[in-house]
Amino acid sequence: MRRVRYGGAISLDGFIAGPNGEADWILMDPEIDFAAMFAQYDTLLIGRKTFTQMQTMGGGGSMPGIDVYVFSTTLAAADHPGVRMVREGAPDVVRGLKEKPGKDIALFGGGELFRSLLEAGLVDTVEVAVVPVLLGGGVPLMGGGPRRVPLRLTSQKSLKATGIQMLEYNILK
Repeated sequence: MRRVRYGGAISLDGFIAGPNGEADWILMDPEIDFAAMFAQYDTLLIGRKTFTQMQTMGGGGSMPGIDVYVFSTTLAAADHPGVRMVREGAPDVVRGLKEKPGKDIALFGGGELFRSLLEAGLVDTVEVAVVPVLLGGGVPLMGGGPRRVPLRLTSQKSLKATGIQMLEYNILK
């Protein structure tokens, strides 16, 4: 069965975005090979807030060779060609995607979508780039999450140019 792999940047104090949703604190490191990273996936899951943030930074949403699902009750599908809008039933949609053949499924960015799929038992790994910054406030990764979730470290890498720590964990079920 395909895995749902949550990934994103996080500050050392546990925030995935600043107090106003900003991501200007996220460092780009030359060691991160985004092409190789995205080659592992054929499906991308994104929450509305992350999708909107991506659009303000010039991303249209569609990606060649990757099916993009945006989970939103407010965005209109007609306004966003190239992506699949999901208005309700996120856990059912993701369960169905996991059962189909294909590459792993990337769950990118958004804390709310991550937490809802985690609570439904649908997230298999947590892969974070810990950026060496303390934000002091913002959007937390868990935000009073539903429960304690045990993890097992499977990979770690220190990036020398920026000090980013790349950490990968399996969720113990």
